[in-house]
Amino acid sequence: MSATGQFLPPPPLDPPERLLLGPGPSPVPREVLAAFARPTLGHLDPHFLRAMDELRAMLWPLFGARAGNGRVLALSATGSAGMEAALVNLLEPGQRALVAAHGVFGARMAEVARRARAEVTVVQSEFTEAPDMEGLEREAKKGGYAVLGIVHAETSTGVLADLSPLRTIADRAGALLVVDAVTSLGGLPVEVERHGIDACYSATQKCLSCPPGLAPLYLSPRALDRIAQRAAPAQSWYLDLALLEGYWGTDRAYHHTAPIQMIYGLHEALRQVHLEGLDARFARHRVAALALWAGLEALGLELAVPLARRLPPLTAVRVPAGIDEAAVRRRLLETHNIEIGGGLGSLKGRVWRIGLMGTGATLSTAERCLSALAECLTQQGHTVPADPIAAARAAVR
Repeated sequence: MSATGQFLPPPPLDPPERLLLGPGPSPVPREVLAAFARPTLGHLDPHFLRAMDELRAMLWPLFGARAGNGRVLALSATGSAGMEAALVNLLEPGQRALVAAHGVFGARMAEVARRARAEVTVVQSEFTEAPDMEGLEREAKKGGYAVLGIVHAETSTGVLADLSPLRTIADRAGALLVVDAVTSLGGLPVEVERHGIDACYSATQKCLSCPPGLAPLYLSPRALDRIAQRAAPAQSWYLDLALLEGYWGTDRAYHHTAPIQMIYGLHEALRQVHLEGLDARFARHRVAALALWAGLEALGLELAVPLARRLPPLTAVRVPAGIDEAAVRRRLLETHNIEIGGGLGSLKGRVWRIGLMGTGATLSTAERCLSALAECLTQQGHTVPADPIAAARAAVR
């Protein structure tokens, strides 16, 4: 308050430029940031509706689906709402859901299904372990499941799940297959048609390098049939996919006021993905990860996940004995302007999570992270046994 009692607003925001190498958000390119400054239009303006149509057209190949074989849209909410939308629309009270949980977000899928009043069976794996496919097989043979849910790229652990056996398992269970691709879409092939996925949701702030705020979603024809045959509407009005399709489809029926600028941002982010090319983008993520992994090992650090199931866009690194993991993250942020993440769930305090996602998935970014991490570890008395930069470059030579 001023001396006269008048409220004085704070000064304009002036956030620092950080190198975002945590589990998300990822670095946002200037082309995407510039898209947010374009003129705001009404949510039914013809120019904006064209942007929505173009956005949908760019999502089809990203999901690995033929245009028109099901539905794609971008929910006006974050990736967690994508999870909720998929489950509350495909499950009805009393139906059974089978969920593979090998990290925090698999457990979240199970909790969302419970809140949709489904009977949930969880096949649990240890953090950093792959999903228990044999356990899923055993449960699937019992039949009577409406949904089988799994996380493709588990952000909390850095584990990549093998999607190839899941359609067969889902068929044995009588279930639709729901896949969380929040940390894989745009950085790894998802291929919903090839794997027979019925619902696949993601988020904008990971490998797509767009600020958080939208949840890309794919639904197969089987999933659409399930929604159309519901005995009652989905419990969530806002996330009712039948209503949302009325807005995203040809009817353009009013549902909610879309976040115009977020659509602009995702439109530009998807343009950048396709200008680069999917194969080139996937290869870039892989090369950056290989360099990072080699450099981390040269620093004398242990990677939490074996190579065979390691997720390229997100790496979990074990904290060495005697190192204050939070102090390392704080020094990286305050001294080097780099953000990395700490552990979640049972890995809290035990790992760092380093994301090389979207435009952040480059060799130069990996090298900058390794150099800064070496300084922070040395400052705490950790002995660095080898040159991490030389190791990173050698790994991708």
